[in-house]
Amino acid sequence: MAGLVTVFGGSGFVGRYVVRLLAARGWRVRVVVRDSRRALYLKTAGDLGQVVLMPGTLSDAASVARAVAGADAVINLVGILAERGKRTFERVHAEGARVIATAARAAGVKHLVHMSALGADAQSPSAYARSKAAGEAAVRAAFPGVVTFRPSVVFGTEDGFFNRFGQLAQISPVLPFFTNIVPHAPGGGGTQFQPVYVGDVAEAIVRSLEGEGHEGATYELGGPRVYTMRDVLELVNRESMRHRWVKGFPFIIGHVTAAILEAIYSVRDLALRVLTIPSELLPDPPLTRDQMRLLELGNVLTGGRPGLSAFGIEPTSPDVIAPSYLKRFRPVQQNKKLRLAARDS
Repeated sequence: MAGLVTVFGGSGFVGRYVVRLLAARGWRVRVVVRDSRRALYLKTAGDLGQVVLMPGTLSDAASVARAVAGADAVINLVGILAERGKRTFERVHAEGARVIATAARAAGVKHLVHMSALGADAQSPSAYARSKAAGEAAVRAAFPGVVTFRPSVVFGTEDGFFNRFGQLAQISPVLPFFTNIVPHAPGGGGTQFQPVYVGDVAEAIVRSLEGEGHEGATYELGGPRVYTMRDVLELVNRESMRHRWVKGFPFIIGHVTAAILEAIYSVRDLALRVLTIPSELLPDPPLTRDQMRLLELGNVLTGGRPGLSAFGIEPTSPDVIAPSYLKRFRPVQQNKKLRLAARDS
């Protein structure tokens, strides 16, 4: 066995890939979760007893201390995309990260990996980006040797990016994007992204534990190509075989739409609290005002930090991976036609 690693956020999208890879490399994995029943699937990621689920929450410093005790490495993958009640960006991304780093240092942990985000900036107009920057600073102060990763939008079979637009293509005649330029003019394709494959992110994280010379470094992770939002929607349109109208709108329309959606979901959460029904398990608003601020900034590598190449990883293109799971959004008759054509050929 390579050692014991404690993973916070191991039941999330990126976390499940990290846990599987750690187990495959011989690590014993302790996954800290709020709800053990919902994370039981992780136990099959390794051999019997190799992956252990441990109840804990970032708001309970004692449970965090217990979780990191005896660990050789700690990985923090906890993050949220929208605030809900007490789970604010500041509490999760900054204060929660500080609690983990402080406990890891006190426990004598050798390696700490912290997942931040591309665009983390203390001066950003986005609260999400500011909280990510605050988290980086808090972790670095508590654990100077931390290895920090700043990924662009992460894609993969279970992602909330391509899948979200695939779901939209199933029900909407229009796939909208937002731009400050005339949509069909040069540069009018909307926000730019550099999507990075979740398998590449997981590989970089695990290699940072196994290799030398990564202590205290910050890495920006992105894919091999920059996509505009129009490019993303056209890929979804093509692979879902829905043939929707890809249409650009001014950013102001997105901001107004986000404000309306936030108001609707706030009323929903208030009604659930009155009925004493927990709202944490229900979906976040599909679009928030803070996410719109992030969209206006874009999400591409700055080129000022090392990336996947520092770990000998060749980035995987969305064009290779995304079609394999976007086909689930095709009309039933389209998949039937493809099967019949393949059978007859």
